[in-house]
Amino acid sequence: MTIEALVRENVRCLKPYASARDEYVSDGSPMVFLDANENPFENGLNRYPDPWQRRVKSLLASKKGIPEGQILLGNGSDEVLDLIYRAFCEPGVDNVITLPPTYGMYGVLAAVNAVENREVILTNGFEPDVEGILRAADRNSKLLFLCSPNNPTANSFSGESIETLLGNFGGLVVIDEAYIDFSGGPSWSEAIAAHPNLIVTQTLSKAFGMAGIRMGICYASADIISVLNKIKPPYNVNELTQQKAFEVLSDQTGAVDRMVRQILKERVRLASALENMECVQKVFPSDSNFLLARMDDAGQRYEQLLGKGIVVRNRSGQPLCENTLRFTVGTPEENEKLINALKTLP
Repeated sequence: MTIEALVRENVRCLKPYASARDEYVSDGSPMVFLDANENPFENGLNRYPDPWQRRVKSLLASKKGIPEGQILLGNGSDEVLDLIYRAFCEPGVDNVITLPPTYGMYGVLAAVNAVENREVILTNGFEPDVEGILRAADRNSKLLFLCSPNNPTANSFSGESIETLLGNFGGLVVIDEAYIDFSGGPSWSEAIAAHPNLIVTQTLSKAFGMAGIRMGICYASADIISVLNKIKPPYNVNELTQQKAFEVLSDQTGAVDRMVRQILKERVRLASALENMECVQKVFPSDSNFLLARMDDAGQRYEQLLGKGIVVRNRSGQPLCENTLRFTVGTPEENEKLINALKTLP
């Protein structure tokens, strides 16, 4: 298996668009910019953003120990995932494998891109069915999506299972690590050099508290990143997002670490409280910033909490998640309100 063999033929032959900011890269010297048809009146945002997000990538590269050429930034992780589909999956021909219950956008993007989605349900222990996955795969299976820690089950997949899949799946293995900062475990981005078919996605939306700026991160081999760069929109990450991302990643005050520690502390407290509720039958272990709990009647409890001004997520429609609610870990005050509300439910 080579990356070139997995790329769609039209993408392989594509000559990417070259923007004005590709042809001339400023070194900071004072220049008169009359090349990009921009509004010339300075307001801080009248110029196009850096199409390659160099400052943010340089910062990530130094923090992660991953070369800039192995990093792609996107308008949220959803854009990154869509680019992967469009680069490697031929519509009406290729297929991907997803592992329900999992993040719903994998299936949505498959439908949008006219790519068959072969679902292999997780085991009862919420682990990948490795043998089932390899049986479902064929020569047209281009992508395998592993969400670890998984949404909505909150658990991290076993390293042994992932290693086996990386070594035996014939396409690309995409590990979605949106919740990795809450797991305490290492990132699979550290294994990219050993696995040329590995793609790891992360985000600033969760631990960094930046869901509103939409910044998705992709780590992969230089060959894979080069392919994705060919098809990404030229200015896919706006200037405000780049500025805010650089600011939060540059922070030296430890604010992000403090938020994560607080969330982890509250996760323990909330899990303990839920386990003692009569309406809760089971609280599943969590490596994420949320808890999945099996209820006595999830639909009824969801509506009752709404009536008390608390919005949770009913995941009962997902495989293996019958009668479950997903509780995001909030602030101490929000969690206390949830606990008190649950105690009063008839």
